[in-house]
Amino acid sequence: MKSPILFQNQPAIEISDGENRIVVCPEHGARLLLWERQGRAIITWPKEADWSRVPKVRGGDPVLFPFPARHFVDGQQDFWKDENGVVRPMPMHGFARDAKFTVIEDGIENSLRMRLNDSEATRALYPFAFQFDVVITLQPQSRLEIRFETTNRSERPLPYYAGHHFYLAVPHGERADWTLRLPCASWGRQSPDGSIQRETVAAELFHLDDPALVDRFQIEPREAVLLHSKTQQRLIFDLQNPGSAPWYAVVTWTEKPDSDFYCIEPWLGLPNAIHHGEGLRHVASGQTEVAALVLDGGAW
Repeated sequence: MKSPILFQNQPAIEISDGENRIVVCPEHGARLLLWERQGRAIITWPKEADWSRVPKVRGGDPVLFPFPARHFVDGQQDFWKDENGVVRPMPMHGFARDAKFTVIEDGIENSLRMRLNDSEATRALYPFAFQFDVVITLQPQSRLEIRFETTNRSERPLPYYAGHHFYLAVPHGERADWTLRLPCASWGRQSPDGSIQRETVAAELFHLDDPALVDRFQIEPREAVLLHSKTQQRLIFDLQNPGSAPWYAVVTWTEKPDSDFYCIEPWLGLPNAIHHGEGLRHVASGQTEVAALVLDGGAW
């Protein structure tokens, strides 16, 4: 069932199937705010969020478009340079997470399509005509699909690499009980100048209390499985979906040792890819590219 609601006095849309409940806020960046299964939070949202500064709220799934994370030009953060050498501002994680999306009614049960079109404000940062849809679908057996559909309405190729920023409900005192299986081709981190420093993969199974996980890129991931060693709660990130652009990396992050969340973030490209090319994608004029993933929360 899909219905409009007020959530923390904000307009939102709830999708529920009796076992799962998700809450989405189109007007604040098409953000998935909350996912609960049998009353237990999988994706978490703070009880007292500051809605005047939603991009700063630690919760939900901020949509990172057109580029995730930090970008640098000549050592200056929050700028990018196009193929003609023109330098423009770009806020951290892009502008979509702070944008108002329009709900597109398509009549599909348990699915919500939200759309952002280019505007004068976006073209000042990103000089392209585009249509960017976020489609969230609650599937049977506690599976949640999220699709990014990026359409290029410009006459030249559209560069982009979108991403997710899932805030998972992991109490800080339980981090040692959670394992993350994340096999990949290599590791990486971003240097202060925006470049990527590669590291050799030393393991594929980690505990979330490992400080080395924070701010690390797991590049060319094959799977991501989060498991609670005591309760056997499990969340599977299905990153291999037919017809989808490949997820170039999974980023792992938390803010502080006592933060009651942990972030697992599939990205299409690495930060600053517009300059170094790692994960940089181009959509041809008039074409649409899909980036889809599924979260399997059936054992949470």
